Amino acid sequence: MDFDLRETITILERTPAVARALLHDLPERWTASNEGPDTFSAFDVVGHLIDGEETDWIPRIKIILAQGDRRFVPFDRFRSKGAVESLAQRLDRFASLRKSNLTIVKELELTPQQLKLTGEHPELGTVTLTQLLATWAVHDLTHLAQINRVMAKQYMAATGPWVKYLPLLTR
Repeated sequence: MDFDLRETITILERTPAVARALLHDLPERWTASNEGPDTFSAFDVVGHLIDGEETDWIPRIKIILAQGDRRFVPFDRFRSKGAVESLAQRLDRFASLRKSNLTIVKELELTPQQLKLTGEHPELGTVTLTQLLATWAVHDLTHLAQINRVMAKQYMAATGPWVKYLPLLTR
């Protein structure tokens, strides 16, 4: 499928509501469980998404569009670990930040030529603005899938023999 900015924005607009619908008012045992050391719980995923809104997507878009020093600052994937806010506060903050960031993207009125501009990722090298924006949407979808997987695994033992029909539990 070819990249389409309007469709990408549509996906990005939905993520906060999907996360809220899935997680709001769940017992903490569902939202705090993870898959082991150095993995994310649903609570952690929302914090990670907030970190992206604050330090990753828009700053990198601005770096690419400025076409000065095109090097991206490395992203700290674990920046939000240990934060003390509630899940409800995180969901609210994520929704607010995402709305503001998408307003910025829409106001940029990006042209096809701008979408071809490049930046320098610290590990991946040269990347285009299109690739960054597509990655933003896929990053959201990946973490929504991760939330579902982590939560589903809480009932792995309870599913008994049906586990063999539930690949989400064995990945």
